[in-house]
Amino acid sequence: MRRLYQQVAEHLREQIASGTYTLDQRMPAERDLAKLFNVSRPTVREAIIALEIEGLVEVRTGSGVYVISTEPTSAGPTDYDVGPFELVEARRAIEGEIAAAAAVHINDTQLARLEHLLHEMQVEYATPTIGENSDRDFHMTIADATQNPAFVAALEQLWKMRDTSPMLIAMRKARQGGIAPRLRDHENILRALKRRDPHAARNAMHSHLNRVLENLLRQTEVEAMKRAKGEANALRNRFRVPPKKTEANDAA
Repeated sequence: MRRLYQQVAEHLREQIASGTYTLDQRMPAERDLAKLFNVSRPTVREAIIALEIEGLVEVRTGSGVYVISTEPTSAGPTDYDVGPFELVEARRAIEGEIAAAAAVHINDTQLARLEHLLHEMQVEYATPTIGENSDRDFHMTIADATQNPAFVAALEQLWKMRDTSPMLIAMRKARQGGIAPRLRDHENILRALKRRDPHAARNAMHSHLNRVLENLLRQTEVEAMKRAKGEANALRNRFRVPPKKTEANDAA
């Protein structure tokens, strides 16, 4: 069964092809599409990203989503592609247990490695163009500490999805430097691992990924608000009533 965002994208794709939405026409607002299809706004966002990847629509900051082609110009996400919200949900479930298992087996060398990676994160977060290699290494080091190859393989696959999924790449581009995972979250995870406390490690990882999910939702809300504000300003300018001339102005 196709996922919700794929179903919404398919409906919108058909409406574009049939002429319901024509070239350079602005599509309905995100909240209106969510009501129309009876889905959440994150689902609509993922559907729009899918159409953007296919070259059917363009998101114009401060204005809205516009149709730029009636036929796909590139391949869209496959059935195996994942949306950004789906990925974080999966990471939250799996990495919580990874952190708990790591707390039992982690050694001093691995703890020292995590400490070093925290310092690297500070540099990377201060210079977004460097990337997020230390963040990935931090999480993979925790997986290695479980001494369970299945955990390592599962997490490697999730990070591979994050780095290669067209949906996620488009999402990160849209964020323009986005929201770096918070150092404090990673410090809390490391602190729990140092105490060899599985319960605290699981909670710290869940807290971190809950924050990632909330920040992702908040950032996409900001983008939506920018578009809504742009639409409101356009209407305001269109219907602005010119100021009345005063007697002083008439005399001048």
